[in-house]
Amino acid sequence: MHIFIMRHGEAANTDTEDSVRPLTKVGIDETTKMGAWLANQKLSQIKVFVSPYLRAQQSCANVIEAIPEMAINSGVIPETLNLITPSGNARQVHDFIDGFFNDTDFFDKDKTLDEEQGVLFVSHMPFVSYFIAELTKSTKMPLFATGAIAIINYDINKMHGELVGMVSPENAKLISEGAL
Repeated sequence: MHIFIMRHGEAANTDTEDSVRPLTKVGIDETTKMGAWLANQKLSQIKVFVSPYLRAQQSCANVIEAIPEMAINSGVIPETLNLITPSGNARQVHDFIDGFFNDTDFFDKDKTLDEEQGVLFVSHMPFVSYFIAELTKSTKMPLFATGAIAIINYDINKMHGELVGMVSPENAKLISEGAL
């Protein structure tokens, strides 16, 4: 199964508290593009976890709006997860996701996953980089462009994954069209 880890779109630099910074017009465009890219992944079912920060909530809403068919078919209702803020603990979230896979009814009756099921996390730097390193047991922590999504092929039995790619808003359309 795939775990998609997304950094929120570009946020405004304001004098307000960090947790209430909104997306800019560029951020809205970035997240809409990434929603279209995600819709092209032909997922039959997706579970979405999102940071409580405003820019992540807005990014998540834009992604889900861009994938209405998937959202309708699988009942996508994002779940706000306070653990995935910029200062979140990647190990704690890794434990959370493994518990989720063990205890959920997200799977078929026999607790199997297929390539058409996925989990999306919408969060922030630096958490997203630490989270990838934690899930893949790697010392490499990729940097994320705003709106970018990392794709992890995750083995729930081994509780370990492999980073198989990253897609940014700049190359999402080209990848979807098979140009890259």
